[in-house]
Parts: sequence; C-alpha cells; structure tokens
Amino acid sequence: MGGRIAALVVKELLAILRDPKGRLVLIAPPLIQLLIFSYAATLEVKNVEIAILNQDAGRWSAELIQRIDGSPTFTRLVYLHGPEALEEAIDRGRVIAAIRIGPDFSRDIEAGRPATVQAILDGRRSNAAQIVAGYIGRIVDGMSPAPGPRPSIEARNWFNPNLDFIWYTVPSLVAIISLLIGLIVTALSVARERELGTFDQLMVSPLRTHEILVGKTVPPLLIGLVHSTVFILAAILVFDVPLRGSVLLLYASLVFYLAATIGVGLFISALSATQQQAILGAFLFASPAILLSGFATPVDNMPEWLQAVTIVNPLRHFLTIVQGIFLKDLPAEQVIAGTIPLALIALCTLTAAAWLFRRRME
Repeated sequence: MGGRIAALVVKELLAILRDPKGRLVLIAPPLIQLLIFSYAATLEVKNVEIAILNQDAGRWSAELIQRIDGSPTFTRLVYLHGPEALEEAIDRGRVIAAIRIGPDFSRDIEAGRPATVQAILDGRRSNAAQIVAGYIGRIVDGMSPAPGPRPSIEARNWFNPNLDFIWYTVPSLVAIISLLIGLIVTALSVARERELGTFDQLMVSPLRTHEILVGKTVPPLLIGLVHSTVFILAAILVFDVPLRGSVLLLYASLVFYLAATIGVGLFISALSATQQQAILGAFLFASPAILLSGFATPVDNMPEWLQAVTIVNPLRHFLTIVQGIFLKDLPAEQVIAGTIPLALIALCTLTAAAWLFRRRME
C-alpha cells in the first residue's frame, strides 16, 4: 500500500510540475506576495507629514518644532498661517495631524505654569492617529524646562471623536467585501462556461463581443449594488456608524468602483481555462489589493515605488471616498476626483477583457 501511495504522490507532483501554468502558480504568486507583503505590511507609522500652526514667538516653541523636525517619523512639516489653513489641511487629508502652539506657550513655561500643545488628529484613520499622537506626546514630554512642569499635549480627534475603530473598519469593509464578491462572481463566469462546454455555444451565437461583455457585466453589477446596500444599512443601523455625506454621491462612485472590479474579474476569467485557475487569479489580485489599499497600513508608509503601484488599485480610491462620505460630508469635487481613477481603471480593464474575448472568439 505504501508503494501505491508513493507512486500516486510522485504522479501528482509530476502532473503539477509538468504543467507550465501549474509551475507559474507555484512560483510567481508566492514571490510577488512575499515582495508586496514585506514592504507593505507594517504596524509602524512613518513618512508622516504633519502641519504646524505656531502662534508663539518664544524660544520654547522653536525648540519644540526643532525636536519634531528632527524626528525620523515625520518627513515634512507643513507650516500654516491660521486656523482656517489648519482646518483645510486636516479636512482634505493633506496631513494626519496638526500641532497648534498657542501664543502663551513660551511665556507659561518661563513663568513655571503648565503649558499645553494642541494636537488635531484625523480620526478617519483611527489607528494611525493614535500612534502619531503617541509620537507627538513623547516628543512634548521629552522637553524638561526647569524648574517648571513639563508641557503636556491636548489631543482632539476630528470626524471620529472617540477614535472608535468600528467607525473606520465597517465603512472600509463595504468596499473590501464588494471587491471580493465582484471578483469571485465575474472571475468564475467565463471559466465556468468553458468547463460546462457552453462557451463554444456562446462563441457561435449571433451575439457580438460588446453584447457578451455587457451581458457578463450587468448581473454582477446588480449583485454588487444589492450587497453594498445591505452593508451600508448594516453600518448605519447595526453598528451606528454615522453617514454624514451624500448617499447619491456614494452610489455614483460605487457604480464605477464595481465596474472597475468587474473589469478585473472578467479579465481574469478570460485568461483562465478552469474555475480553479479563476479562483487562484482572483486571490492573487485581491490579497495585494487589500494590503495596498491603505486599510491596514497607510499608503504613505510604503516605499515610493509601491505607492505608485497603488494608483491602479481601485480599492485604494474607493476607500478614500467611502470613509470620507461616512465620517464627514466629503465635498462633491473630492468625490469626483476619486471617481475619475475608478472610471479609468474600469475602462482599461473592460477594454482588455473585451479584447481577450475577441481573441478567444476568433
């Protein structure tokens, strides 16, 4: 019996290794994921840009700014000239934190009175905001003027006052689960027909390529809209996440996001000969897409070459939109700016899928 099992094991190994696609699946995806995970998966918060509103002309504020500037965590300081500029920097996501040094900061330290520094944090990125607040707190606490007390930090979290992680996670899951469902449904579409033998019937039917593409796109788009509606209602009614922005803008961007996702799924499906290959292809795309979206690790923490790769990731763009619409009233121009890349990705992926369909039909 042992010999028969050993022979079967050898036979299976040879079958996998002799298949060029099998060898590709064994070698390429693990190497790609190792490379991406190594650079993108980190619990550190670095390469942070913070804003400084200095209303104090004394030497203690200058020393504090020098300490912050010398920290390796903060790559650039954005100097502001008024509260309005501070509000705009946080609101538009230009910085994750803004430090406001009041006009009496140095005077209070010299007089031996308690001095405070205000830190405004972007609560939409709750985990990163807490870490950045800890960094700033340690820098402020490191100042030890004698003989008075050490300065302290007063933190305020905008858009998510209590830094409730649910407020960040649930809207993000609306985008992530929609991506997974859209990929799986569309990736299996053509591969399933090949296995069942109905793809040949589709090829000889009077349908044109664009008609087949539309017929394959509309059903998963409707399924994705239904699923997303359920997730949005659950976020509002079950998890008590506030929806402060426009529902119309949310669904308009959602349509383009689903179209981009479906385009990727159809492209994978057109390349795959079997459903197993389609599932592997969907996993190969979905795993790095989630990691490179900014959900677990801020995109700013990644190397510059990897940040450039994230531009073609539809999940990255839609996460910014869905979080902004949920936790703040994201302006229409910012929603449109985030939707344009989704539309371009959808156009490119659907065009590539149509080209592959045409090649298969020829």
